[in-house]
Amino acid sequence: MSEPGIRLGTSAFTAAGWPGSFYPAGMKPAEYLSHYATQFDTVELDSTFYRAPAASVVRGWHAKTPANFVFAAKVPQIITHEKMLVDCGEELKQFLGVMDLLGEKRGPLLFQFPYFNKSKFVNGAAFIARLRPFLAKLPADYRFAVEIRNKYWLVPALADALRERGVALALIDHSWMPPIGEVLQKIDPITADFTYIRWLGDRQGIEEQTKSWDKTIVDRRRELRAWAEACKKFLGRGIAVFAFANNHYAGHSPDTVRLFREILEKTGKEKS
Repeated sequence: MSEPGIRLGTSAFTAAGWPGSFYPAGMKPAEYLSHYATQFDTVELDSTFYRAPAASVVRGWHAKTPANFVFAAKVPQIITHEKMLVDCGEELKQFLGVMDLLGEKRGPLLFQFPYFNKSKFVNGAAFIARLRPFLAKLPADYRFAVEIRNKYWLVPALADALRERGVALALIDHSWMPPIGEVLQKIDPITADFTYIRWLGDRQGIEEQTKSWDKTIVDRRRELRAWAEACKKFLGRGIAVFAFANNHYAGHSPDTVRLFREILEKTGKEKS
């Protein structure tokens, strides 16, 4: 698996093209998660973005994975996209309640916000003004992360608001956002005792080339080397790292994770 302090996985554990490439041909879908857990020690659940899962589904996730496995999950979009943090206490309570069924396997929970235009928030300060009191009401004993998709909102004031509550700033490799090297020059992105990394890429661009996620079609070695350097710094500060690859990043997220793992190992040897 990964070195101490870092967990690596993919965004979701099923995708078109995975049967026969990542999953053995003929494997039943009910066996996918158990097989996935032999390769990676964490996964980011994408399905929770659309609705809170049923209790039976969550219990199944727990039963099909080993004791050291950790699930990260997206908070439902009704909270982040539809209600935009207003009057969503019941929805959040319901989501947290069902995710609690994961027990010790419950990992970070991600508030993934979209790009908001000025009709929603006139500027980043207005978003932070909405976010800060919401964060103040979050229950303790959970790890939360916040993702934004507006590079102009990536400012010290946002990091400070997250740091006040020990909520992680999600660091994303996305076509709309600056590369990690620029982020590190702009702010200290560590706002909790862990950091949350997402390799997302250019969804529109890659879908013009493929929609079957069975092989790598974009060379991301240069970007992943920069991420490896950043992760070494984070780990050196005692910060836990959760990192997840999307198929849209390079074409086949399991290979992206394996490549990053190799690069990270080489980076460590070069530094020693």
